[in-house]
Amino acid sequence: MANERLRGAILASGLTVEHIAERLGVSTRTVERWVEAKDQRRPYRRFQYALANLLQRDLSDLWSDEQTTSQTAEAGRAELTKLYPHRAVAPKELWTSLYSGATRNFDLVVYAGFWLSEDPLFFRLIKEKASAGVPVRMMLGDPDSPQVAQRGEEEGIGPAMAGKIRNALANYAPVFNVPGVEFRLHSTTLYNSLYRADDEMLVNGHVFGVGAFLAPVLHLSQVPGGELFSTYAASIERIWESSRRITSPLFEGEAA
Repeated sequence: MANERLRGAILASGLTVEHIAERLGVSTRTVERWVEAKDQRRPYRRFQYALANLLQRDLSDLWSDEQTTSQTAEAGRAELTKLYPHRAVAPKELWTSLYSGATRNFDLVVYAGFWLSEDPLFFRLIKEKASAGVPVRMMLGDPDSPQVAQRGEEEGIGPAMAGKIRNALANYAPVFNVPGVEFRLHSTTLYNSLYRADDEMLVNGHVFGVGAFLAPVLHLSQVPGGELFSTYAASIERIWESSRRITSPLFEGEAA
């Protein structure tokens, strides 16, 4: 029985069997056998990872069975480097250490993240990484959005949440005009604050009724075959695409 999932993913990618075979260093007939799967033939594990990466799909999108599910779960566990029960007990230098290693991705997704906006070392990293050609993407909550208002009520601080965002934006004023640094405001229901540097990420969960500093933090490292990191990374991209750019802390009246 043919692997229609794999066939569909190849068609959607716009790649030919010949292109895939060349990229993976195998024969076209080998790729065809993977698709035909007449004898339940499937790639060696290393080729599964390479093919999933080439097609920009998760392994479970291409092969669905207990073995794949088990291997994906195992890879997911390997992606979790460390778990902190509360952000307050994580080392203060964890965030700056994370971003100091950024060479491709420097992403921040928060509502306010006010504590980082007061860290001189974080400001230095923003400037250094932007100067080195790393795109710095700063995504903060829109203080006028109903989502931010609701989060303020849930934390028990009401309009102070919007105030924290405005104060954070004011703190970031010195880096608003730094080439390579872009600020955007989002109106999403933020389930997690996300801090990404290349293949490392900190995920600070949001818990109803308490501030983020009391919620858990997951330190993730991307692992081939794992889907935990990629799930959060995809969320960052969706937030980025749906947010609006601002060019100064005084963003009132700016175009969306």
